[in-house]
Amino acid sequence: MEHLKLFRDTDYRIEDIHLFRDITDENRQLIADIIKNSQVVKAYTGQIVLDANSSGARLFIVLKGALGVTRITEESNQLENTITQYLPGECVGEISVLDEEIHSATISAMTDSELLLIEAETLWRLIDESNGVARNLLQLLSFRIRAANAQIRNRQKVGEFYRQLSMVDGLTGLHNRAWLNAQLPGMIQHAHATGAALSIIMVDLDHFKRFNDEHGHLLGDDALQTAAKVLNAGLRPSDFAARYGGEEMMVILPGTALSSAAGVAQRLCNRLAKTKVFIDRQKPLPHITGSFGVATLSIGQDINDFISTADAALYRAKANGRNQIAS
Repeated sequence: MEHLKLFRDTDYRIEDIHLFRDITDENRQLIADIIKNSQVVKAYTGQIVLDANSSGARLFIVLKGALGVTRITEESNQLENTITQYLPGECVGEISVLDEEIHSATISAMTDSELLLIEAETLWRLIDESNGVARNLLQLLSFRIRAANAQIRNRQKVGEFYRQLSMVDGLTGLHNRAWLNAQLPGMIQHAHATGAALSIIMVDLDHFKRFNDEHGHLLGDDALQTAAKVLNAGLRPSDFAARYGGEEMMVILPGTALSSAAGVAQRLCNRLAKTKVFIDRQKPLPHITGSFGVATLSIGQDINDFISTADAALYRAKANGRNQIAS
């Protein structure tokens, strides 16, 4: 950065600097004497002021222009759009001066800027000799901590949103296989530990490949979405439906024994067979039907055996003519 002059030779006012606000005249004169030989430097647009890979022994106060928190891309080594800006009167680098650690972020000039450079020794003298500076610095640090906490909470919310999004099948709106792999083992463990019943229903849409071949994949997607709506509409709030893969879906029924699960499966099978998929089409298209395999968790049974039991029941339903349930 280019050295311009000493602070004593500029027209900048101490009271415009946030660290020196609300300070008595006596203290202001003391501060002026302490920082009179501090340098005023110029940072050109895009120039790095604080590097996240280096430690800090100085504080920068923005007198003119603006600084911003940025990050450097590996591909182009260019600064990306700023996240946070620091405007005239604000400072950067204070935490690294206090803890003598590396800077938490890379900060660069967003426009041609003039900065007051406060060396660490000078900052510590200001803190020691001016209660007002110490108080303002504490308030600043409190604000930064609250802002950082708010950013963390926002990132957590965004992260949770995308995590939930990643657990939903984009076509059907049901839970996806990743959700199933994450949640079903815990449900099985809970059922074993408490002795509660747990049942699942494997659902496979009948002759779905033939349906796609005859009517096209777009109409096939419509059929899948319709089937998913039928399943969801027929379940309790405590039940779950997931897309297992392709045209195969799974219904999870916590606290449900085999006889009740078979009743749920039969109800879903009947509703699916009666549902009109393409009510706005002039050409009549066949209803979709499904085969349903029901299984209830046995003592000591793991997830693989549990699903295999439901799969075996599903294949019996298909072998017996489809559009029916088996358990």
